Amino acid sequence: MPPRRRDRRRPRDPSPETSRASTSAASSSSVSRFRPALLAPLLLLLLLLILAALHFSGRLSLPRPQAPPQRRTRLSVHERGLVKRDVSASEILAEHATVSENRSRRHFRNPVLAYVTPWNSKGYDMAKLYSTKFTHISPVWYDLKSDGNKLVLEGQHNFDARWVSELQSNGSLVLPRVVLEAFPGVVPMKKKLRDKAIDLIVNECSYNCQFVIWLSVNRDKGYDGVVLESWSRWAVYGVLDDSELRNRALQFVKHLGKTLHLTGSNLSTHHHLKLIYVVPAPRMKELNNQEFGPEDLLQLADSVDGFSLMTYDFSGPQNPGPSAPLSWIRYSLKTLLAAKGSASHGHSHMIFLGINFYGNDFLLSKGDGGNAITGRDFIYLLDKYKPSLQWDEKSSEHFFVYSDKGLRHAVFYPTLMSLSLRLDEAQDWGTGLSIWEIGQGLDYFFDVL
Repeated sequence: MPPRRRDRRRPRDPSPETSRASTSAASSSSVSRFRPALLAPLLLLLLLLILAALHFSGRLSLPRPQAPPQRRTRLSVHERGLVKRDVSASEILAEHATVSENRSRRHFRNPVLAYVTPWNSKGYDMAKLYSTKFTHISPVWYDLKSDGNKLVLEGQHNFDARWVSELQSNGSLVLPRVVLEAFPGVVPMKKKLRDKAIDLIVNECSYNCQFVIWLSVNRDKGYDGVVLESWSRWAVYGVLDDSELRNRALQFVKHLGKTLHLTGSNLSTHHHLKLIYVVPAPRMKELNNQEFGPEDLLQLADSVDGFSLMTYDFSGPQNPGPSAPLSWIRYSLKTLLAAKGSASHGHSHMIFLGINFYGNDFLLSKGDGGNAITGRDFIYLLDKYKPSLQWDEKSSEHFFVYSDKGLRHAVFYPTLMSLSLRLDEAQDWGTGLSIWEIGQGLDYFFDVL
């Protein structure tokens, strides 16, 4: 089995941050000796050094053409015959921006959780356009961090009252994601820190008020709960390898869930705030302490409202391959929900099966390497290289190979066929979906939901 990797948080090649060089005042004598003629070659040398550094770090991104405007049609992608194994680059290029005019029609009837990230602003628009297809929307806004001996919740500046209100008015629940970064091995153990962490999260959902000009009233943020991610941090810091720490960590999640359930949501006092917990997909035949297993699910089931299962990122630069083989998804569900008829199988409705809307461009020669790619990257590669897409029966994913400057690449990116098969699998198990993340997909992906 390949090594575990964290869920994909950012798209390929984020833009480098601009640094601010510190300057000191020069003496009058040095100013008098300054020669303007030397400035141009120095600036040129500096520019070349910066470009070389960016190229070495892999931060120079692909040139991205302007995304074409959406085109509307009365027919769905199924009715247009686009959901198939034998698909060509030219067909994807011609059809990916054409979507069904009926945006409210749902093909997948179980709950759907859609993640939205600030670094892919397209996701904000897609969330509004297709809000009727999403029962839950999670903007990736918050990090709970340590500041000295204190806990701080960062990300309040991301809050967009108009966007949240519009989604809720269309019937979607808005649950921002909170990543537990602070004192991974300490917060679960110390009651004072545990209670403070829970207070910060719950208060952000329900009690923090700010002035909203367009409403002309004081209004709290009005979230419907939170999506919590902490398991991956606990695994990295060895929390899960110690039986006492592991139990305390689970108790932290339970305590947070119960506290949220005692708090009324923005909808009414009769609807409590919800907790969805992010968990890794099982990989090993014999589960180790860092794996989230059926016993963990049963222990948390009464305190959380769902589990966002990360069934993606199966492969990486060290082991290029598919993002989420269908056989692995089945294995993960079978392992986590155990045999049919068991206690954990009855909780399949609490699972939000992870679906990736991103892909990967792997380097196959001269060492390992690779980057995550978005839909715009995928379309650029199809348009430039005109590759032949192949269907991998073993993973049930499409891929293609291309060469650039003597280097061979393999690209794995979702297609309508690969998505449709995973939606069918979720339907068969009775699970929901969690999509990472909707700003990275092609427009016509939303037709299959």
